[in-house]
Amino acid sequence: MYNFNFTKLMKMTAIAILTVIAVMILLIVGYVIYVAAQYYRIEDNKQLEIIGNRTQTVAVGETYSVMSYNLGFGAYSPEYSFFMDTGVMNDGTEVVGKYAKGINKADVQKNVDGQLSVAQAINADFYFFQEVDVKADRSYDIDMFAAARAALPDRSAIYAENFHTAALYYPFNDPIGKTNAGILTMSRYQVDSAVRRSFPVTTAFIDKLFDLDRCFSVQYLPVENSDNRLVLINLHMSAYDDGGSIRAKQLEMLNSVLAEEYAKGNYVVAGGDFNHCLIADFFNDDETALAYFKSDQRTPDWVKNSVLHQAELAAGFKLCASPSIATCRGADIPYTPDVNYSTVIDGFIISDNIDIISEGTIDTRYAYSDHNPVNMKFKLK
Repeated sequence: MYNFNFTKLMKMTAIAILTVIAVMILLIVGYVIYVAAQYYRIEDNKQLEIIGNRTQTVAVGETYSVMSYNLGFGAYSPEYSFFMDTGVMNDGTEVVGKYAKGINKADVQKNVDGQLSVAQAINADFYFFQEVDVKADRSYDIDMFAAARAALPDRSAIYAENFHTAALYYPFNDPIGKTNAGILTMSRYQVDSAVRRSFPVTTAFIDKLFDLDRCFSVQYLPVENSDNRLVLINLHMSAYDDGGSIRAKQLEMLNSVLAEEYAKGNYVVAGGDFNHCLIADFFNDDETALAYFKSDQRTPDWVKNSVLHQAELAAGFKLCASPSIATCRGADIPYTPDVNYSTVIDGFIISDNIDIISEGTIDTRYAYSDHNPVNMKFKLK
């Protein structure tokens, strides 16, 4: 008769369970080590390649145009919400985004094509693009840099990487995977040189892996019959910044560069995604500015702590943004007009030796991105 040994079975089961747990711990630790080993900050003052440089130079007294557009790695259809974005509806309901990657490859391609058709229609002399994926799982390996060059072939291209990750297996339902992305500046006119400047960023271990390696690129253009240069600055400041402390440091750095270039007598146009509310100076108080656009959501904490006033800029500079149309919608829920929180976080900072001819937002109804592009015409004095 078989003698069942319950104690032995329990020991074997415990050993098996402990072995599985140990293997899982080793895998997790190994993965964390792999991710940490893959992480690095791109060096400051990195010289950038100018691809397809043009020969025509800018001149004093001529009118030029610049467009800035956060492309959102081609993911942000109206149906899209982003897993890192959270919000609160006016009735107190908390909401959080769903996706880490684009909905599918066809949807990302549709968005990229739409974004570039908008850019072509504007026909700007200069373009500042943010969140441009070169090779990334989240955008299904669609090369947005190559697509932009093909759509705008008569402009040079200067690319500055600001997001490079190991394979991130989070969130578990829609892992980000590997990412290579950056900001892209395009110019119809000759660029002498370009440099990548590294913004201060968070040092928190988890946060720095999921946030961008924030930076701005500085392009130097010769000006006809002048020793001064036109300086174009394409920037993308931090978004996930509790209390706004990192953005304050980034603004301090940006102001120091603006002041340095202005002291040289250069003309300066800085633009992009500031992740600050840029329209507060149109209103009597920040609260009114933050709640200006109709919404069924409460003002999110990230923008409450990041309101930019012209008085905070380096001497000799002015803020160029308009409250006519919001430039960014909350991505914690899919887009519905007048429901999502929205505000103006995209715009320009201009030195006072430049005349602003016009500035405005192109209302795309967020068809291709969670941002609307902004466009400005200007003239060197």
